[in-house]
Amino acid sequence: MAMKITPLGAAGEVTGSSFLLESGGEKFLVDCGLFQGGPESEERNREFSFDPKELSAVFLTHAHLDHCGRIPLLFKRGFRGKIFCTRPTRDLSQFILLDSAKVQEEDFLRQERRKKRAGEEALPPLYSESDVLFSLTLFFPVSLNSPLSLGRNLKVSFHQSGHVLGSAFLVFEEKGKRIVFSGDLGSPHRNVVPDPENPPECDLVFCESTYGDRSHKTLKESIDELALAINWAYGEGGNVVIPSFALERAQDVLFYLRNLRDQNLVPKNPVFLDSPLSISLTEVYQHYTQELDEELRAILSRGEDPFHFPGLEFTPTVEQSRAINLSNRVIVIAGSGMCQGGRVVHHLKHNLWREDSAIVFVGYQARNTLGRSIVDGAKKVHIFGEPVAVKARIFTINGFSAHGDREVLIDWLGHTGKAEIVLIHGEESSSISLREKLEELGRTIQIASPGKTYEV
Repeated sequence: MAMKITPLGAAGEVTGSSFLLESGGEKFLVDCGLFQGGPESEERNREFSFDPKELSAVFLTHAHLDHCGRIPLLFKRGFRGKIFCTRPTRDLSQFILLDSAKVQEEDFLRQERRKKRAGEEALPPLYSESDVLFSLTLFFPVSLNSPLSLGRNLKVSFHQSGHVLGSAFLVFEEKGKRIVFSGDLGSPHRNVVPDPENPPECDLVFCESTYGDRSHKTLKESIDELALAINWAYGEGGNVVIPSFALERAQDVLFYLRNLRDQNLVPKNPVFLDSPLSISLTEVYQHYTQELDEELRAILSRGEDPFHFPGLEFTPTVEQSRAINLSNRVIVIAGSGMCQGGRVVHHLKHNLWREDSAIVFVGYQARNTLGRSIVDGAKKVHIFGEPVAVKARIFTINGFSAHGDREVLIDWLGHTGKAEIVLIHGEESSSISLREKLEELGRTIQIASPGKTYEV
């Protein structure tokens, strides 16, 4: 009996990770993420091309919203199987999904008021906080490197992917055949989570290609550029706004800021972590010290907090967040990472037009997002329906990315033997560039097509 895999998202694009796996008459899902970027994503998020009631189980690679964000909708549509993931992923997912439900409800109320005046109807949220809480009862934590039997001849194991806390790549085996899903792969030699493990030889591998067309700057170069942005804005009398994903990127930036300040390489101006979700997730990191990089464990063993330093203030309330915009020469770390919502949008509204301020992007900006428009050089953007001039100095620092670059991906794939490679989770240009490089190395490559079935 063959294993069949059909990409339902993250095929020719970066978001919406979801793959239907069929084996032995059963259906499984690898990830169930949100599509992000543009109005068409809202419609796509509401539909499944399968009946959730027919799924036996879901396998979740990690807790980022573009990988887990539609799990409560699965429950709402009738799914009642188990959701397998690592323990940190389960704990992180509860905060991320509850925050997602809250943000959707807030967006719905805003749109409802605006569209009511125009005689239109706003789309309701995908799911409620109750849907999230019920779906969390289905999460079943597993350990890394411990094969899990799924009945008949199919088994799966989770392995360290080095992307974020709790992240894993998956290895499925059936009757001597092996399929690997990379999930999202991190870069080695970073300082917060362990390096990714090497995959086994296999027959078919689905590998992300987010940065398949480029090499990252070194970590040192990236930290130096962060220091440059902070020092420049401080000298000009302006602010530094860092749009940041709540999971992993916020913790990374706090860690590197702490080191820069300890070495007196940047001024000790006030730093605000203006994201209730980031605050909660940072606390989760502190519950899983054994899952962190060796350097961080050493810091913790000395009784120090690697994510905190004098001058850092957490601002969980709306009132505290608003007060930040009355200040100058401050650093604000706020979500969301692609500027599609959350508190960072308010900070952009107050700082984008200022020639003395710096906007520092430390993560991937998907197509059709506000962040992508700014990174691509837009002179004007619309925020809350109003035009805002872009006059701030824009920094893009990809070396902080939680995704491995082209060299990392090629090296990781080099351990899969003669496996056929299907590239996923990347824009077309990135996937094509990586495919060309891998073909030079003699590998057999396809770029995933949504809805196309691959078989082993």
